Amino acid sequence: MRAWLAALLLALGAPAWAAPFAVRLGAERVALATPPGFADTLDLASPRLQELAEALTSASNPILLFALTDADLRRFTLGDTPELRRYLLVATPRAMERDRVNPEQFKAFVGESVRGLGSPAEPQDIRKFLDGQPQGRASLLWELRRAPEAVSVLQGTRVPTKPNAKPVYLLSTTTLLLLRGKALSVSVFAGYGDDADPDWLRAVTLRWVEDLLRLNPR
Repeated sequence: MRAWLAALLLALGAPAWAAPFAVRLGAERVALATPPGFADTLDLASPRLQELAEALTSASNPILLFALTDADLRRFTLGDTPELRRYLLVATPRAMERDRVNPEQFKAFVGESVRGLGSPAEPQDIRKFLDGQPQGRASLLWELRRAPEAVSVLQGTRVPTKPNAKPVYLLSTTTLLLLRGKALSVSVFAGYGDDADPDWLRAVTLRWVEDLLRLNPR
């Protein structure tokens, strides 16, 4: 398996990845890797990290990857509290885990998943827009990509806080991705501290999606 992944990376001319690995879903193997600066944590078998990852997706969805920044992983392994300003998740819908998904089935899955999101708000001022939304409710800010094999959206949430506390915002992207006949949900999360965070979130999402597509040619 490692030889297969190495040959695939060389053939595709992909950038160096930290420990690419393959996940078996039914009869298929899907290749995953984290963006530079992140490391998968599932091998740690940490109940604490598992609980955090499960809070980010439906309880029934198998989690294939949950990654922290390298700095947060060092903090965690040393017994310190991770900052958790940026982290990544890849999951697959339980109902589609074993079966091969064709393009029409994936299109229907995407339609059902995004139907309730509404139209992108595309706000000029993200904070001002989120301040006008109920705390804890995710709002669709932008659509980043729409293609037959990948649909990416960027959402924002004003995190519930105590009265008169400083507002806290969370940005995230979700990409519904068809890889080797398997439907995946690929998510990137970032705290919103300054104007660089939305730009970073867009860039890392689009680059990661392209890299995953290259790792998994049809």
